Amino acid sequence: MVGAFHGHAHNRKCQLNWHPMFITGTGHTEGEGCEHIFSSSNELVQSTRHASAFHWHQLIEEHFMFWDADKYAALNRLCIQYVEVLDDLEIHREEWNAAQSAANNALTTVGAGNFAEISAALMQAQIRVDTAYAKIQNMEALVAHMDIQLSIEECWAIGSADYLQFKEEEEATLGKYCAVLNELEHLMVMRLFELSKLSLSSTGSTHLTYFF
Repeated sequence: MVGAFHGHAHNRKCQLNWHPMFITGTGHTEGEGCEHIFSSSNELVQSTRHASAFHWHQLIEEHFMFWDADKYAALNRLCIQYVEVLDDLEIHREEWNAAQSAANNALTTVGAGNFAEISAALMQAQIRVDTAYAKIQNMEALVAHMDIQLSIEECWAIGSADYLQFKEEEEATLGKYCAVLNELEHLMVMRLFELSKLSLSSTGSTHLTYFF
């Protein structure tokens, strides 16, 4: 197979035989997986150029151990984002149901024979329903895209085991983020007090004001 990025440099006959777009089973793979790895591992040259054989192997091993850990962490973050998207989809579905219910009752408060108010009420109800439905379509397309990315054959249901697992991780991650943010704010306030004691409270005031 010829990589998708290099395939167009080959002749047409070669592309028909070896381009991933024409090979059954390649899916969304572009055939350039090694290039992604090399683009990161090439940075090791500066560190290993003058290293001994032992340190050379050690740096390469540590690099790819971190590479694996980073990819698994990114996959975990993607699953958490998938749960957030499912929550947003559920919210938009509730908004769409509310818009439909409001549209069905749009004329209950309009006086009979008042065609101007009837037309305005129907127009407003249609806009609300169409807007809510468009949001659902966008979220469903995003869910389908993430299903492909995560190789999920059946969309997770709200409350399922997989959903609850990453929902708990999402809440735990948010809790850690809030704790770190509070600690940062605490350190910044302590630093401001120290600067105030040294009569340097105006130092960097523009940046601190922007930060807060």
